Amino acid sequence: MNDLSFAVPLWVWAAVSLVIAVMLAVDLIAHRDNHVIGFREAAIWSAVWIAIGLAFGLVLLWWQGSEVSSTYYAGYLIEKALSIDNVFVFALVFSFFAVPDAYQHKVLFWGVIGALVFRLVFIFVGAELLQLFFWTAYLFGAFLIWTGYKMAVSKDAELHPDRNPVVRLVKKVVPTDPHYHGGRFFTRIGGRQVATLLFVALIAIEATDLVFAVDSVAAILAITTNTFLVWTANAFAVLGLRSLYFCLAGLLRRFTYLHYGLAVLLIFAGVKLILSETPVGKLPIPLTLGVILATITVSIGWSLIATRGEDNGEPTPETGHPAGAEPEPADDAPAVTPSTGGHESRTRPR
Repeated sequence: MNDLSFAVPLWVWAAVSLVIAVMLAVDLIAHRDNHVIGFREAAIWSAVWIAIGLAFGLVLLWWQGSEVSSTYYAGYLIEKALSIDNVFVFALVFSFFAVPDAYQHKVLFWGVIGALVFRLVFIFVGAELLQLFFWTAYLFGAFLIWTGYKMAVSKDAELHPDRNPVVRLVKKVVPTDPHYHGGRFFTRIGGRQVATLLFVALIAIEATDLVFAVDSVAAILAITTNTFLVWTANAFAVLGLRSLYFCLAGLLRRFTYLHYGLAVLLIFAGVKLILSETPVGKLPIPLTLGVILATITVSIGWSLIATRGEDNGEPTPETGHPAGAEPEPADDAPAVTPSTGGHESRTRPR
């Protein structure tokens, strides 16, 4: 197992956490008004987040050397690749609940905060289990291989946000009004506080992200169990998730074969994790980086080449959504006014 044990002072944890909090605050202030995130704006913010994530790897290179930096980059790349699949689910949830474009960035902002919290918990629990019980590597590895297999063979399966047990529980416990009330998560109706449909959409995002958090954390733990590296790679990958959604929303239909690449990455991570507890030992980080980069490049390139004739998959400059695309709500979808820039969504179970 590649644990890369090195001392991380408490002040370093505090400093990194402060940097993440400041970036979240800057992101919130920059998007404090409810407006539609266009493709150009999303692309700029995506470039900023990616640059920050890559720059942190250079900090690690200066501080701890090339092996630690390379391990971070491997974890960051696999998390960034898997986060693309989150975008499919976001598009499905927004289409199902017909979330107006102007409020989608608010839902994703709080969704990102929830994702960071979930991953932080899973990271420490998973790393501790792998350190204490060697056989958990076989369980996590088998789980990743099974998840990758299901992703490869179940690409056309649909996800129904309203059937998520967490969403159904919230609807039963919290008084809910099946309408939007501006960008508010809660409002007062008849003298009592009720949750709006926007809050239900947020819960759907958070609930589905729980599944993503489990396999994404397990995948990076196959690379290293160093909690500092796992946490920072996860955090910097997740921070740009919202911008990534608005940047790629109009291109989702063109990523026809991306799920095969993600399935390969999960299976590779599972095999790597299992091998780490055998005489073979841990696979070299350069090999891991090479597999990740090659898999992402081939699956995205294959998808774009195969769909190059689909003009309606290109995003419009104004909104970043496919021109003329309208949401196709399910038969049992909430009776609300659809957003003006819906997405045709495809997703796969994790």
